[in-house]
Amino acid sequence: MDMSGRFGHVHKCTERTSGLTLAAKVIKVKGMKDRDEVKNEICVMNQLDHVNLIQLYDAFESRTNLTLVMEYVEGGELFDRIVDENYQLTELDTIVFMQQICEGMYYLHQQYILHLDLKPENILCVSTTGNQIKIIDFGLARKYRPREKLKVNFGTPEFLAPEVVNYEFVSFPTDMWSVGVITYMLLSGLSPFLGDNDTETMNNILHSNWDFDAEAFENVSEEAKDFVSRLLIPEKCSRLSAWGCLKHRWLSHLEERAKMLRVQLKSQLRLQRYLAAHRQWKKHFHAVAAANRLRRLWERRSTTQADQGGEPGENGNR
Repeated sequence: MDMSGRFGHVHKCTERTSGLTLAAKVIKVKGMKDRDEVKNEICVMNQLDHVNLIQLYDAFESRTNLTLVMEYVEGGELFDRIVDENYQLTELDTIVFMQQICEGMYYLHQQYILHLDLKPENILCVSTTGNQIKIIDFGLARKYRPREKLKVNFGTPEFLAPEVVNYEFVSFPTDMWSVGVITYMLLSGLSPFLGDNDTETMNNILHSNWDFDAEAFENVSEEAKDFVSRLLIPEKCSRLSAWGCLKHRWLSHLEERAKMLRVQLKSQLRLQRYLAAHRQWKKHFHAVAAANRLRRLWERRSTTQADQGGEPGENGNR
């Protein structure tokens, strides 16, 4: 089995002594910068031990490659699972998925680690039948040190928080914005900020240009919409934390509301269309190239604002 990964290829393998099935991610490195980035991923993963985060077992280094040996999960990407014609996605299912994502993010943030690349393709199902998920791909993750004001210029445009687009300081709420985008997509099948191109997408993010599509959210509870609304907030200090998400009414007190939440959502067909379009796009663009697009956008915005006498990074939210 051979699947393309962000920086390499993932192979299914077996440990000889135990017979344990594992996944070996072989990453080709072209220089010290590449090597340091992969070593950062290894360093981050060595600090993780949580049921909803992919586990690193070992790592090997050669002259041209670095190999990460990780636990193997066979369920595939979460969105692939839920668009299957035999799967009936309900709001209760979405809650189960989002609880696990928030549990994983809470643990990650407790370790002072930012994921910074949370998106649907980085959430895998453990099996083809159960609802357990794991967050993967820590290639862009960073150790968060509050005194070191961290800025980043990478990520996938439609999941970027406003502070990333504006090249401002990032912190724990940066990940929580992405949690809000994923929740919105699971509930509706729509990507809230997706435009016709990257510039339009990022302008939608900067201007908080989103709403609850009436048809797509017809069967969605008010608690779910409140949950999303408390995450997709431009001011990062106002967003729910991972712990706040877990305590939010939508993710708690399920027993009394379980029957009402078993209505099938309308998001599956829209998600099928989204995945088809997304995979066509991926044939032409590599996700990591987003850094170059972001940089060009910042340069254009900075030049325009300088010509108008403004300060780079200024923007209005509506």
